[in-house]
Amino acid sequence: MLSHAQHRPWVAPFPWVSLFWGERGFCFLQRHLFPFRLAKAKQQVSYPVGHVTDSRGPWCCPQGSSIFPFEVFNIVFYLGSVRLRGGKDEFEGTVQVYLNGIWGIICSNNWDDNDASVICRQLELGERGTAKHMPFAELGLIPVYWSDVRCHGDEENILLCEKDIWHGGTCPQRMAAAVMCSFSQASVFIPIRLADGSNAYEGRVEVYHAGQWGTICDDQWDDADAEVVCRQLGLGGIAKAWNQAYFGEGSGPVLLDEVRCTGNELSIEQCPKSSWQEHNCGHKEDAGVSCIPLTDGAVRLTGGKGSHEGRLEVHYGGQWGTVCDDGWTELNTQVVCRQMGFKYGKHALEKYFEESSGPIWLDDVSCSGKELNILQCSKREWGKHDCSHQEDVRIICHPHNDGHRLLLGLPIRLMDGENKKEGRVEIFINGQWGTICDDGWSDKDAAVVCRQLGYKGPARARTMAYFGEGKGPIHVDNVKCTGNERSLADCIKQDIGTHNCRHSEDAGVICDYLGKKSSGNSNKDSLASVCGLRLLHRRQKRIIGGKNSLRGGWPWQVALRLKSSHGDGRLLCGATLISSCWVLTAAHCFKRYGNNTRNYIVRVGDYHTLVPEEYEEEIGLQQIVMHKEYRPESSDYDIALVRLQGPEEQCARFSTHVLPACLPLRRERPQKTAPNCYITGWGDTGKAYSRTLQQAAIPLLPKRVCEERYKRRFTGRMLCAGNLQEQKHVDSCQGDSGGPLMCERPGESWVVYGVTSWGYGCGVKDSPGVYTKVSSFVPWIKSVTKL
Repeated sequence: MLSHAQHRPWVAPFPWVSLFWGERGFCFLQRHLFPFRLAKAKQQVSYPVGHVTDSRGPWCCPQGSSIFPFEVFNIVFYLGSVRLRGGKDEFEGTVQVYLNGIWGIICSNNWDDNDASVICRQLELGERGTAKHMPFAELGLIPVYWSDVRCHGDEENILLCEKDIWHGGTCPQRMAAAVMCSFSQASVFIPIRLADGSNAYEGRVEVYHAGQWGTICDDQWDDADAEVVCRQLGLGGIAKAWNQAYFGEGSGPVLLDEVRCTGNELSIEQCPKSSWQEHNCGHKEDAGVSCIPLTDGAVRLTGGKGSHEGRLEVHYGGQWGTVCDDGWTELNTQVVCRQMGFKYGKHALEKYFEESSGPIWLDDVSCSGKELNILQCSKREWGKHDCSHQEDVRIICHPHNDGHRLLLGLPIRLMDGENKKEGRVEIFINGQWGTICDDGWSDKDAAVVCRQLGYKGPARARTMAYFGEGKGPIHVDNVKCTGNERSLADCIKQDIGTHNCRHSEDAGVICDYLGKKSSGNSNKDSLASVCGLRLLHRRQKRIIGGKNSLRGGWPWQVALRLKSSHGDGRLLCGATLISSCWVLTAAHCFKRYGNNTRNYIVRVGDYHTLVPEEYEEEIGLQQIVMHKEYRPESSDYDIALVRLQGPEEQCARFSTHVLPACLPLRRERPQKTAPNCYITGWGDTGKAYSRTLQQAAIPLLPKRVCEERYKRRFTGRMLCAGNLQEQKHVDSCQGDSGGPLMCERPGESWVVYGVTSWGYGCGVKDSPGVYTKVSSFVPWIKSVTKL
């Protein structure tokens, strides 16, 4: 009998799960573990010898199961699992990490909120984490594993962070790393209005809260904030911020301060700002805006280092065009700068601003200096000129203060990325979201997009509908940014809606791009010591009936490609990495082109077949070993091993995106031990072959179902899987031959139970896919690979 006083671990009869004293109750039945939270039985029930009861009485579990009550056991999962201990609730506590079968702690030196946020996200306890510190003395005898953890803050798992292995030495004040987790609260709609302006397009900004209207302090108030206010009010055109109670002082409370919009938000509640009525302001600092309608005669400056300088453009007939410099004077410059809200300006004679490709709208402009806008000046008819774009007017305006910047009212957003910092770029024009064609799309364009969205880190462009195809119009093509523009609108060089593209060329970006992290020794050791570990699979994002996978979500996925002197050899088969130097695939993949290793190349770390990625690596083949019983005219024994070129166990470089899958136990039956199964590949999606790696959940089917459908062709060395209902077809087709059927064991280790082999058509009703059963070939695999 087990006693509550004991504190030693009890290891389950299956090796991938360890049980420790903790906070859960479990029923153990036929090698399965069931967590329970049931109330006590109302009457005494009998238990077989060896079952556990305690002073609180018996517990309800399935008949015939062993019973372990609350506070007896807690499941501990795979290498790198984390938990919190010693806090007031489940959202806080000292961080403990599971390595080498033992829980340990982290020294708190340099422990910060970025590290804490990774822990909270890994535990699904919220997106935000606050770093805390806990004295060693309160933790008892527990090993210290790491020190100086250095997370960027967006990693999915603490294993992905750089860190130092603890070798003793100094740990400040002998403090362990701890966290407090919290969920970001959803924003509440904030009513807003403009007051005391001369028209409906301008005024003092007032917001409504707790039953009253109040003002906003102008600390950090700029045109980015004005852009959002104008957009929320449905007022297009050019937004300008006004400070120091320009539209008069308000009479209610000052409700907000330190508003810091990026300019891309759709409403002010989405912007960072102070708490309600937290400020150090008086009404002399009330913020205001003007939302200048984008009508004929509106002006802007483009192509410079900011919106205060550049090529002068004027809006006419729905299109921006330039102004010829014939007869241009400094008085003209003053009128234009004043029209845009700047104090004064000067004519820029330098030709360092990029030339326009649009129309030239105005020529022979002559202002007296008293005009309020360029339309009041003398000029030729719209479009009448004798100039080239080398004569475009270029000016520099000087603002009252740094807060006066102009933004064109074209909001942008990122769609279908794996997080909010990446995705397909979409731009809002004429009341409709649309995409951007990737012709000429570069990292400079991505830098402007990310800057407009408020991200300050490195930016990377993605092409070829990397984040999937959009559904709206294609608004823009041939974007040309220098990288210094504040708004993507400053980079648009041709008419809206003019393009020669399809949605397969939609442009995307990745903001705050971290790049391939250089792993310390501790990271390399931890990755090399495990199999079946998915570090990057948070969101379930085609294969028929399937969906896009996450980058790095299936790190053992391999592409077997035909070798080409042009480097564009086509995809032939999928495969599975089972060690650094060995790949598992189907024998029929070599049926057409033979087993000459020079005909093939293996690509690991691939996601989008046409977009090179830093984790990708192409490796030559050293040896192809097909099962000796395989016959080309048969589907039995359809399994092969590929030895990659390279030193022993140093062929493919392991990373978060490249890791081996686990092999099953001999004669292991996944239908009973691992019901959560997926197929992956770049195969037939029902319309075409996919560019991005696909995944699809798929149920394993009983042997009798497969035998009834395929008769004697189905042998004991095969599995079949798929949805039999017509509306739920999931299948793995041509391009996925040889690819993996992966199932998750309890404990989150992933095992390759099947190799995609054959079937009747793709996604055909009552015709599930057939897979070589890997567990039948484990002795052969180990004899060939020596693993």
